[in-house]
Amino acid sequence: MARPHVYLNAASAHSALGLDAPSMRAQLFTATDPATLQWTERYSPGRVLPLGCLPAHAVLPALDFAPVHQRSRNNALAWGAVQALQGDVAQAIARHGPTRVALVVGTSTGGIEEGEMAARHLLLEGDFPPGFAYAVQEMGNVAQFLAQQLGIRGPAHTISTACSSGAKALASAARLLQSGMADAVLAGGVDALARFTVGGFSALEAVSDQRCNPLSANRRGINLGEAAAFFVLSREAGPVRLAGWGESQDAHHMSAPDPTGQGAAAAMQQALARAGMQPAAVDYVNLHGTATPHNDAMESRAVQNVLGSEVAVSSTKPLTGHALAAAGALEAAVAWHVLHDNPEGVLPVHWWDGVADPAMPALAAVAPGTRLSRAARAVLSNSFAFGGSNSSLLFEAA
Repeated sequence: MARPHVYLNAASAHSALGLDAPSMRAQLFTATDPATLQWTERYSPGRVLPLGCLPAHAVLPALDFAPVHQRSRNNALAWGAVQALQGDVAQAIARHGPTRVALVVGTSTGGIEEGEMAARHLLLEGDFPPGFAYAVQEMGNVAQFLAQQLGIRGPAHTISTACSSGAKALASAARLLQSGMADAVLAGGVDALARFTVGGFSALEAVSDQRCNPLSANRRGINLGEAAAFFVLSREAGPVRLAGWGESQDAHHMSAPDPTGQGAAAAMQQALARAGMQPAAVDYVNLHGTATPHNDAMESRAVQNVLGSEVAVSSTKPLTGHALAAAGALEAAVAWHVLHDNPEGVLPVHWWDGVADPAMPALAAVAPGTRLSRAARAVLSNSFAFGGSNSSLLFEAA
């Protein structure tokens, strides 16, 4: 018996591209570099770095209504993005009942910023600050918070597989729907910037002090960012279908990808097979595209092996930074906008210096002004994480 289709009925995202759909679309589809990263030492005292912070005008909602252990910036970022979907969630609950609506969130930072501040207070004062709740740092905190505030009583869980978390949250949502365990799912990812995160990636010598330059011979590493992106998914027809997904675990190294790209290729192949789609049907690939030497070399090899070298590709991380656990969900929102209300098939530009690395397979990087001259039909989005946790999502215009 055929599995039921899974649709993305509504979407919302907060990132360096803006706090609403019009802002995000304007930055994504412009032929002029919008230069959305901020140069700051806010999270790296003494070292100015380009980061994908929320826009300077952004004000996150206060969480005074929530229990103390849920008042984190990570939860505020998630709550801000979910505001636009509250009506859709309420309608799903009214239609199906609260126990038939589920929630899946990808995250990796939790309340780490609040933990940092408490640790500094402990070092200076000898004890934790009044009111500090250690549970604010729990990974499951954000799923519990959102479920409680939205009235969701179905399965609610957090996925934390580093940079593939947000993508895996959508795949998990699809399984809940196809198995009949839920009738609607709120799914996505969230990660807020913190000193600990920036310091950790800096210790790995993975952070560039210049704007990231994916696919370039001059690439020097990642720019970190923050984001929250969420979707309401169901079996009821919507604008975009999650046609396929693939997940693999190559476990090559704790932090470096398998240089052969076999795990990444397997994830893409699974997504195509699940969708019953041929490689030539894919109009555009949103690359994981971190601009690290190892990731870009691996991914370009995998994309060429699975899809060939003619398919249009770009990394949107020079616009958003690498939002870690939220990256897969944020880039799913990119796919949503490419497929929805985009009759000319305008594609997100691959912003780089244009100096291709001769050691890597040449891919068709999207140049400013590129369009398909028709609506896009299928978009593949890649997310690859530490430990070889790979995920690919294949979206189709419905």
